[in-house]
Amino acid sequence: MTDNTTAEPIYLPNAVPPTNHGHTVAAWTAMIGVMTGALVSAVGCLPGVPFVLFWVGLVIALAACVVGLVLRNMGYGQAKDGVEPKRSSGH
Repeated sequence: MTDNTTAEPIYLPNAVPPTNHGHTVAAWTAMIGVMTGALVSAVGCLPGVPFVLFWVGLVIALAACVVGLVLRNMGYGQAKDGVEPKRSSGH
């Protein structure tokens, strides 16, 4: 038998805190919108394409950020003080 009296004790938390690493409706909506806006802006920088698309892409990205904030405040994002998160019953 091995003598375990000199072994170092292990300190573990009682449970792992719940996290979702940004996998929320608000985060996905904001990211897809920002990526779409960046793509439209990039196309607007190409020669022969109206430069107004660059500004349209920036407006799309800004609107996506606002929509993401609104969704988070509605409870579809990371939990924060004063907002009860809405969770689907499927997971």
